[in-house]
Amino acid sequence: MWVWIVVAVVGVATVLFKATGPLFLGGRALPARAQSIVDLLAPVMLTALVVTQTVGGDGELVFDARIPGVAAGALAVWRRVPIVPAMVIAALVTALARQFA
Repeated sequence: MWVWIVVAVVGVATVLFKATGPLFLGGRALPARAQSIVDLLAPVMLTALVVTQTVGGDGELVFDARIPGVAAGALAVWRRVPIVPAMVIAALVTALARQFA
């Protein structure tokens, strides 16, 4: 019972938190400094997720076949390969690294 109350409270708090931006800003633009920070949030969060999923373990750093795969995927994206083929390249390099390791 308490779990569902907590879930409901967190859900309502999330909706209220997300509504504050449009509610208070309306149609106005953010100041340039704030907009530059907001523009960087998504890439930084994605990078943090990739790094923690690549080398993060149970309280330790794990260096295995995922690193060459992520590097190959990053190189493919840098070379402007579309995202789906870049993911396939990353998966293939990871599989090959695991096969020959």
